[in-house]
Amino acid sequence: MSENEIDELRSRFAREAMALMERTGEEVSRARLAAELGVARARVDSVFPGDGDLFEAITAEWFAPKLRVMDEVMASDLPPPRKMYEFFARRFILLRQNFRDDPATFNLYVEMGERYFDYARSYIDLGDHYLCELIAEAQADGYLEGLEVDTAMSIINQMVNCYLQPYMIAMIDDRLTEEKLALIVGAIFGGLDAKDGGARGTNDIRAA
Repeated sequence: MSENEIDELRSRFAREAMALMERTGEEVSRARLAAELGVARARVDSVFPGDGDLFEAITAEWFAPKLRVMDEVMASDLPPPRKMYEFFARRFILLRQNFRDDPATFNLYVEMGERYFDYARSYIDLGDHYLCELIAEAQADGYLEGLEVDTAMSIINQMVNCYLQPYMIAMIDDRLTEEKLALIVGAIFGGLDAKDGGARGTNDIRAA
């Protein structure tokens, strides 16, 4: 088979494995996948030499819609505040819909993500790379003054963490809204900078 044919088969088999997981509520092995598809185990093994290769392909399929919306936002010419909001909000909306459509399967993917985190790392790193680009654009417009890009990235990720972490969405879904996210992003652009705003601690606590 050509490389393109292998890629197409890898994607199709991964989607079939995901559909099987949704029906059974369990992770799927290569042997189980071959049996369900009615194909020789050797055919599945030729596409996924190890179970890890299957899990990596499933991870790619799960992240694909999230990558598409990130790419769409990064290609836009929106002003920095709106662009950063869309960067987070569109992924949040997808994740929330995934959870509401099928909470059990969503939680299964969360558990898999914790066990096979190395497969997800490159997608998380790409999101951070894009966020750094957004921060650089914002700083060019006078926002986030005085902050190192990596510092700003870390702070912003902490501020929006519950809108992007699947397990947080599963825990507090009904308390997360686009309106609240917009206020968080507004606060980022309204006052996040390197100046000491008077909140840093002292050696003791005393009444004013």
